[in-house]
Amino acid sequence: MPHISLYAVLLLLSLHLVAIQAVTVNESATLYTFTNDRISYNVLKKNGYIQNLVFDGVSVLGTPSGNAGQLYTDFPSAAFALSTTPRLEVIQGPCYAGIIVTDNDTLTGSLVQRSWFLRDGETGLHSFVRLVYYNATGPSKGALGEVRTMFRPNGGPWTTLVTNAEQWAPIPGAEAISNQVQVQDATWYLGLTPEDPYVQQESDYWTKYSFADNQTNKAHGLYGLSADGTPIGAWWVVNQKDTFFGGPFHVDLMVDGIIYNKQSTSHGGATSPNITNGFDRTFGPQFLYLNRGTGESSMQTLLCDAERYADPAWNADFYDEISPHVEGYVPTSERGSLAASIDVPHSAREVVAILSANHVHFQAAMQDSAADPSAYQYWVTDVRNGDIALDRVKAGTYRLTISANGIFGDYVQDNVVIRAGKQTRVKGAWIPESAGTELWRIGVPDKSAGEFKNGLERDFTHPREPSKYRLYWGAWDFPNDFPGGVNFTVGKSVESRDWNYVHWSQFGPTYTRNDTVTDINRWTINFSLDAHTARKLSARSIVTFTLQLAAAKTTAGNTDSNQGAWPSFPINTYVNDRVDPLVWTIQPYESSSCGERSAISCHLLSHKFRFSGTWLQEGENRFVLKLPHAAAVYVQYDALRLELLEV
Repeated sequence: MPHISLYAVLLLLSLHLVAIQAVTVNESATLYTFTNDRISYNVLKKNGYIQNLVFDGVSVLGTPSGNAGQLYTDFPSAAFALSTTPRLEVIQGPCYAGIIVTDNDTLTGSLVQRSWFLRDGETGLHSFVRLVYYNATGPSKGALGEVRTMFRPNGGPWTTLVTNAEQWAPIPGAEAISNQVQVQDATWYLGLTPEDPYVQQESDYWTKYSFADNQTNKAHGLYGLSADGTPIGAWWVVNQKDTFFGGPFHVDLMVDGIIYNKQSTSHGGATSPNITNGFDRTFGPQFLYLNRGTGESSMQTLLCDAERYADPAWNADFYDEISPHVEGYVPTSERGSLAASIDVPHSAREVVAILSANHVHFQAAMQDSAADPSAYQYWVTDVRNGDIALDRVKAGTYRLTISANGIFGDYVQDNVVIRAGKQTRVKGAWIPESAGTELWRIGVPDKSAGEFKNGLERDFTHPREPSKYRLYWGAWDFPNDFPGGVNFTVGKSVESRDWNYVHWSQFGPTYTRNDTVTDINRWTINFSLDAHTARKLSARSIVTFTLQLAAAKTTAGNTDSNQGAWPSFPINTYVNDRVDPLVWTIQPYESSSCGERSAISCHLLSHKFRFSGTWLQEGENRFVLKLPHAAAVYVQYDALRLELLEV
């Protein structure tokens, strides 16, 4: 018998283990089946959709029915579409397998590529989506609009919707759904079934918009129990966001029974690019993660586990390995880093740093000719002492924006150059904007309307105590709270009680109100100036009135288009008894359906009015903020400030 060394035995054992644990791919006439030691799923040849996703013996997508029971990408805005004859390419690596599904529309020059990869030993799928348009003679395809990849179960173990650690609730039951009363798009009154767990814990109203979040979200998904009582979770982990648009503050839907990965959207303050000849962008990677716990594990435990992977450096080596197969993915060799030290104002809180397209606001609207649809974006939300570190940044030239709670305006620095394999160092000082002596401010400049009444304020009538803004807006009857509109006195009134989170032009009808109230479009600010200040009110002095908005909604809604009776509208500010107002006009491309879709921060806007100090007087003064009468428009204030400069 030949002698076999211990080393050889160990080598054979290790090879045997790899063979057992490696990802396998089996093919039939209609589908491919991918399997590792804990996950299996089918990819349909006819459309690239994923079905029959099984995790540790649990069917997490349930039974296919229509589009339900599947994992797939679609394009509600119709800028792109899937073909009827996709080309499928299976990639087999030493410890992974993947599939690239290509839909090539040669008639229009459009191409869609969807890539999925499964690794040995992981309980999740890595996802990429590439969109291409090359047509030198054809027209623009218009705005990209919404692109989304959806985990859309039909059945399965799921009991709970999870946006983040704070916002989660039971899924409404079948009886509640069968007795629901629609009050708005995607919004229903469920109070006719008071025993339903959702109604008991969260609210009498259900809307998918309650489960939205901004782009700092790390993971969101569904939680439930398997047949044997084991806690189980399914999560979209947003481990890389650099290929998205719109920065960290805009809001979009995360989960409503479906788990969404929104690669592009025009909702909640985001603006998607125009698709013209040469557009070529690969979104991703993102990670669909499945996990389970013990009987002691909570929903929060599984969510925290998922959030660990929301790190651009996680699996970077693997993404580099598969990059030859994922066209458009930027490997480590083409990335650098930023190390910035910025002196921030002493009163700055919750400092956020953003890298985005050069010379363009990070929420750049489509009308900005400088907007670069090929630019990437990066941010960090926990800046301490002005020290900023951003790694794995695609080589290019960027704008650095720094914002902070409590500070009006932003720090902006253009022409920040990132080079592959290099660290870029930047130093600077943020001098807060100022137009003289501050006379007063209302609200906190934090790019949110949350500090005002019915914003972040809790609804204590239900055990989950959700923030009021997350619930159906009609639950908070503005005309009852503020008959005739807001009347706010600086120094006496309190923002959280006396200033609403939405300035409605009209209100209603709602579930509890049949009429439409229209005498609420005028809001009044009262303030007093003492004799010392009044002595500075000369013809040479300049008063600056700053309005920062967390959102504004015209009849353009989220479309950016010139539609409806008020696609643009003025915010008129009347100073004391002056007949002619100060006018700021909100444009269609600045509109976002924010308040009515359960949000307090969407498309951020700012404007400054400057006028002579002689417009003010010693003693009592008054500003009236007026929206068009009986119009389907509104605004949500971030903060307001009045300053006086002696010249």
